[in-house]
Parts: sequence; structure tokens; C-alpha cells
Amino acid sequence: QVQLVESGGGLVQAGGSLRLSCAASGRTFSDYDMGWFRQAPGKERDFVALIRWSGGSTYYADSVKGRFTISRDNAKNTVYLQMNTLITEDTAVYYCAARPFGGPYYYTGAGQYNYWGQGTQVTVSS
Repeated sequence: QVQLVESGGGLVQAGGSLRLSCAASGRTFSDYDMGWFRQAPGKERDFVALIRWSGGSTYYADSVKGRFTISRDNAKNTVYLQMNTLITEDTAVYYCAARPFGGPYYYTGAGQYNYWGQGTQVTVSS
């Protein structure tokens, strides 16, 4: 089992920044690719960004490319999501997720991840 705990959400004005953190425990953190997803009220859970187990490869949804940066510190068992130039459409509950590393593909489906955190609310006001 992998336990994931997100933090860092909050209320921010449009154009502002937030940094989300996700602390992992329970298994060897570097054995897992990590992803961030988000879910707005009444909508599906959407892919935001992922980072490979080594941190050497990342992939982003088009909607956040150039504004968000995913990173990880395997020594601290933590993955981060730096969110800049936030817009109201970024308002959602943000979840981190983990899946065992393997394969050449970028896994962007929520069903492809095995472990999830409880989520942290991000609200962007206009």
C-alpha cells in the first residue's frame, strides 16, 4: 500500500501562484510514477501532469502546459505541483496519484493509477 497526503491548496486570485505537495509513505517512493489530477464540481477527474519515477521525464495536459511544473524529491518521498498564472478554470480539488513504474507510455487515465490521496481544494477567484 502507498499512502498519499496532499497539502498546499487554498484560495488565490487569478494570476497568482500556489504550490501543492504530496507526501508518500508505505512503499519505496522511487518505484512509482506520480501524477496530479483535478476534479471540478460536476465534472470528471482530469489529468494534469505526471512525472516518471526518476524525475527525468514529465508530461502535462495542454490546459496547464507552460503554467504548471511537476517535480519530485525522492529523498523526501514528495511530489510537487507548482502552479503559476492561475485562472478561474483551474478551480478544482487536486489529487495526487501513484502507479508502479514501467512501460514507455505516459499514463493519463485516472483508472491507470493505483493509489490516491484525499485531495486538496484549489479555488481561484477573479
